[in-house]
Amino acid sequence: MTDLAFSGADVDGGLYTRVTDLAAHAPGFLDRLVADWTDYGLAVFAVLMLGAWWYARGQSTNRMAQALLAPVVVVLVYVVNDVIKGLVQEQRPCQTLPGSYTIEACPGAGDWSFPSNHSVIAAAAATAVFLVHRALGWVAAVAALAMAASRVWVGVHYPHDVLVALLLGVAVAWPLTVAAGHAAPAVERLRASRWRVAVARR
Repeated sequence: MTDLAFSGADVDGGLYTRVTDLAAHAPGFLDRLVADWTDYGLAVFAVLMLGAWWYARGQSTNRMAQALLAPVVVVLVYVVNDVIKGLVQEQRPCQTLPGSYTIEACPGAGDWSFPSNHSVIAAAAATAVFLVHRALGWVAAVAALAMAASRVWVGVHYPHDVLVALLLGVAVAWPLTVAAGHAAPAVERLRASRWRVAVARR
């Protein structure tokens, strides 16, 4: 399917270059901070989902079902994103644009760029958390934007890769999380079992 591959440089290659030029001239500590965030920041979303589950223990069975299934929602969104990656087959900007500055090593050929996996995972997790707990959700939303920006800053994605991934993450995760609420009867049964402590506050 390599005949479907295209270069995203015609979309916003100039903007990508301006961002990576900023990274090239930024203080070393800032680049290290962004690199650490882009490498390890997804763990923050796991913690936020745990926080949403802890909060939901004192809420309705619908809300608890959404919290419990949040990781499943994120995995499903990732699968959708990966299918799109395989269909579009966009080369990484650091492969397409000669002399591109990258903080991270440029991924190899066949590791497609569009849409961004990191960004779609972050957006999906933020959406699921938001529908369970608004305050945590806003924290997750800011973190998702930071994750998306970091992927461009380190040089491995075009801006449109991360923008579309953010929109896709929200668009797919929102209805899936709402639908997860239909698992409320299963939570009711858990609350009447020895597993009550995991799904109820008291």
